[in-house]
Amino acid sequence: MNQQTSDASRPARRILIIEDEPDMLLGLEHNLGFEGFSVLTADTGRRGLDLWRRERPDLVLLDVMLPEMDGFAVLRAIREEDPHVPVILITAKAMEEDKMRGFGLGADDYVTKPFSVRELSARIQAVLRRTQDTRETEDLFRFGDVVVDFARRECRRKGKEVPLSYKEFELLKLLIRNRGQTVTRERLLDEVWGKDTADLPTSRTVDTHIANLRRKLEGARERNRFIRTVHKVGYRFVDEPPEG
Repeated sequence: MNQQTSDASRPARRILIIEDEPDMLLGLEHNLGFEGFSVLTADTGRRGLDLWRRERPDLVLLDVMLPEMDGFAVLRAIREEDPHVPVILITAKAMEEDKMRGFGLGADDYVTKPFSVRELSARIQAVLRRTQDTRETEDLFRFGDVVVDFARRECRRKGKEVPLSYKEFELLKLLIRNRGQTVTRERLLDEVWGKDTADLPTSRTVDTHIANLRRKLEGARERNRFIRTVHKVGYRFVDEPPEG
C-alpha cells in the first residue's frame, strides 16, 4: 500500500467535464477550478470521448443529453476501455429509469440539475476516495512469481520485465478480470480482436497467443497451472494452488 501524501504535495486531480450547455460548462469549469481541480472541457460527446482517450483524467463529469453521442454511449465506450475511471452522470431529468440505466452501464454516481457546486464537489471527493481505495488493490495483481501492473501495462516475473504484445496483455487482463470463470474463445476473439478486423483471426489465433503467455509467464513445472484449458470451450484463469 502506498503511503498517503498530504493534500499540499499531491498534484491537482484532473476532471473532464463533457457538457453542451455553454453557461453550465463555463460555470463548472470556473467553480471546480476554484476548488483546486485541474479541469478539461468538451461540448459534445464525441469530442469528450476523444479528449478522455488522449488525457485520461482522474474523473469524468458527463452530461446525459449531448450532441453527436449521448452520455450513455460515451459511458459505454469509456467502460469498454477502462472499468475503473470514476464517472458521474449529470442530467436535467430526474427519471428513475435514466438513473438505473446509468448505473447499469457503470456510472459511479448521478446528480440532477439544478445542483449546488458544494454538493457536486462533495460527491466528486467521495467518489475519488472510494475509487482510489479500490484501484490501489486492483491495479496490481500477483500470481505465482508474476506481478501484473494494469495501470502501467507492465508484467514482471521474478522481478524481471516480461515483454508482452498488446494482444497478449489484453488476453491476460481479460482472463484475470474473470478469474475462476471460463472465458470462451469466441468472447476472447470478440473483446480482444474485435468484430471488425482485417486479419480475420480464428480460435487458433487465440490458442497461439495463450501458448505464448504460458511460455512467458509459467515455468516448465507449472505449465497450464494458472491458464487452464477448458476442452472445446475456452480458457479459465485460476490463481489458487492446484489440488493434491
